[in-house]
Amino acid sequence: MDITKCLFAGLLLLYFSLSTTQAQDTIRLSRQESEVRFLSKNLLLLAEKLKIPQAEALTLQAKLWPNPTLEIDEINIGTTANGLNGTGYFGEGLPPIAGNFGKNQQISASIEQLVLTAGKRKKLIALEEVNESMAEAYFQELLRSLKLEFRNSLSDLQYLQYSKNLHLAQLKSIEQLSTAYLKQVQQGNVSQGEYIRLKAAELEIAKSINDLDDEIISKQKDLKLLLNLPPNAVLELTEENFELDISRFKQLSLGELSEKALESRPDYKLEVLGQEYAQKNYLYEKAQRVPDITFKAGYDRGGNFLYNFFGLGLSMDLPVFNRNQGAIKHAEYALKTSEILSQYKAEEIGNELILSWQELQNSIALYQKIDPDYEHTLDKLLENYVSNFKKRDIDMLAFLDFMEAYLENKTIILENKLDIQKKTEEFNYTLGTDLFN
Repeated sequence: MDITKCLFAGLLLLYFSLSTTQAQDTIRLSRQESEVRFLSKNLLLLAEKLKIPQAEALTLQAKLWPNPTLEIDEINIGTTANGLNGTGYFGEGLPPIAGNFGKNQQISASIEQLVLTAGKRKKLIALEEVNESMAEAYFQELLRSLKLEFRNSLSDLQYLQYSKNLHLAQLKSIEQLSTAYLKQVQQGNVSQGEYIRLKAAELEIAKSINDLDDEIISKQKDLKLLLNLPPNAVLELTEENFELDISRFKQLSLGELSEKALESRPDYKLEVLGQEYAQKNYLYEKAQRVPDITFKAGYDRGGNFLYNFFGLGLSMDLPVFNRNQGAIKHAEYALKTSEILSQYKAEEIGNELILSWQELQNSIALYQKIDPDYEHTLDKLLENYVSNFKKRDIDMLAFLDFMEAYLENKTIILENKLDIQKKTEEFNYTLGTDLFN
């Protein structure tokens, strides 16, 4: 008896433990809360954002001057007390450097400083500053792409949740009817065939719910990765903001939006920055024709006709054979290519914007054809059909036909709302910014 009680208590404890764990693993978020987490926790965005200070570090490096070079040479490590022959050129040995240290010790030292000519340093800094701007634009481009994927995934999950709830409500109604029909079959008031037909409809809806569950799990997987949520978490979205206020679209002008797209699209900014980079690189390569100068200062002890010799000098390449002709020509063609690509990108954006706008307007037009009270009317009709079917005022065929039509119409309305959501996000993607902040 004690063992039975212990087992029972253990099972209860396990049940409540699993229930608590499941509750803790369920994360319920709104679209707004999801986006806040996405912007702050997405690993791809965090990694790409680090490339901005990485580019800034290269600009800092370009601002630094070349280090001077110090050289110490010609130290004789093997000497007699008076040097090689005991005397210097004038019959005297080398005096010590300090005290008795360094007598007859030869040494030379020099320091060199490279000086960049033709503004090469400033031109290199300008190049790296363009790279900074490009790193920011690459981040914005990744954000634009991930936002489209993320928001569409949110809309898909909301749609699936709505659709599942719709099917669950239908399943509940049919299950109640099936239970009532089973009693009537047992009493001989209803034929077994009608009951089987009702159970078949129940099974079809249950199968649809199972399929929806599979899709929900798959969509949750995508969103959990984008939101950086634990793999064992269960993500649920609230219902708000699934249906957009389409009246706001009437206030928009496609002409103004076209100008806004060129200002906002990070991929277009990248093309413009690529052209700017090519221009600055062309100037930098032209500057390479001018040779740099290395200034020198040297000291020589005992290696010259003077005991202590101080001298100055400089060195530079003579641009006889290599005047950087190939690199300049390469940079010139790169500049011409970037100009053409920038023009092509601008035309491409214009075409994309018109296409995306037309597709969005088509989805809105379909939505406007649906009577605002149509959904409510469908729901009231469903209640009437269920009631009349229970009273046997309509036959099963009429009831099941309406049930099928009801699900199809509700699904069409849901799909249209989903389509408007997705077409709006695609237009935001094409525009490069949000239509409505």
